[in-house]
Amino acid sequence: MLTLLLSSFFLSSFIGFSYLFLKADGDFTLLSKKDVKREEIEDKVIWITGASRGIGAVLAKQLANLGAKLIISARNEADLQRVKNQLTGKHAPHDVMILPLDVTLGEDYLREAVEKAESFFGGSGVDYMFHNAAFERPKTTALDVTEDSLKATFDVNVMGPISLTRLLAPYMLKRGRGHFVVMSSAAGKAPAPGQAVYSASKFAVNGYFHTLRSELCRKGIKVTIVCPGPVATSTSSGASISEQKGSAEKRVSSERCAELTIIAASHGLKEAWISYQPVLLVMYLVQYTPTVGYWLMDKIGEKRVEAAAQKGNTYSMGLLFGQKKE
Repeated sequence: MLTLLLSSFFLSSFIGFSYLFLKADGDFTLLSKKDVKREEIEDKVIWITGASRGIGAVLAKQLANLGAKLIISARNEADLQRVKNQLTGKHAPHDVMILPLDVTLGEDYLREAVEKAESFFGGSGVDYMFHNAAFERPKTTALDVTEDSLKATFDVNVMGPISLTRLLAPYMLKRGRGHFVVMSSAAGKAPAPGQAVYSASKFAVNGYFHTLRSELCRKGIKVTIVCPGPVATSTSSGASISEQKGSAEKRVSSERCAELTIIAASHGLKEAWISYQPVLLVMYLVQYTPTVGYWLMDKIGEKRVEAAAQKGNTYSMGLLFGQKKE
C-alpha cells in the first residue's frame, strides 16, 4: 500500500512538474521570485540604453511606473521624446532625462555621456545601468559573415557596453554600490545556427560581465545577465513579429520580458533565462548536460538555417523530427 501511495505521489509530482516546465516562460529560480521588489527600484536612478523602442521602451514604461528616476538613451532624440511623453509615474514624465547616445562613437564621446548621466538628479549618480542597446541580428551562417557585419555587431553588442561599463564603474565603486543589468540572449547560452555572429557577440558579453561581477561583487557591484529567447516586439505598423511570422512561432511578449527582467534585477539574480519551449529546454540541456544539448543543436543546425532562409519557424520542435514548418 505504501509503495502504491509513493508511486502515485511521484507520478503526480512528475506530471505536475512536466506541465509547469512546458508552460514556463523563464527559468525556475526567476519564476520562483514572482514579484518585483519595489523598494529596490523606487527612487533609484536607472539609465537605459536602447530605450527608444522594443524592450527598452517597455522597460522604461514599467520602471517609471515603479517610481524610478530614469535616464533614457538611444541615437534618435525625437524617438526618446516620444517615449518620455508616454511615461507615467512618481518621477515621470517631468523628471525623465533624455540623453542621446551612440555607443559606437568611441571612449571620449562615451566619457562625456557618463559624466552627464552622473550629474543628473542632483549628482546622486547612476544606481542601475541597463545595457539594452543591440545591433539587429544579422541572419548569416558562420562562413557567410562579412567583416563589416562582424565589426558592426561587435561594436554595438560588445564594445559599446564594455566601454560604458569601464567608464561608469569607477563612480559606482566610489559610492560602494551599483548594478549592471545586461540584456543578452539565449543565443549567448546555446548555439544559434544562422546567427553565428550575433551568438558570438552575446557569448562575449556574457563572459565579460560574469567576470566583472566576480571581480567586483565584494565592492558593492552587482551584475544581472538576462538571456531572452524569441520575444515579440512591435513594429512600426503595430503588428508584432510573432503575428507576422504566424502563430506557430511562440514568443514571449515584450511586456512580460521586461517584467521578468525587472524581477531578476530587483532580486539581484546573477543570470535569468526568459523563453518558452523549446528554447528554454535547449538552454537547460546545454547548461547541465552539454553533450546532449550540443548533440541536439548539431541535429537541427542545418535544418534551422534552411528554415530561416525560407522565412519559416526557426523555433519549432518539428526541426528535430525533419519537419520544416512554413
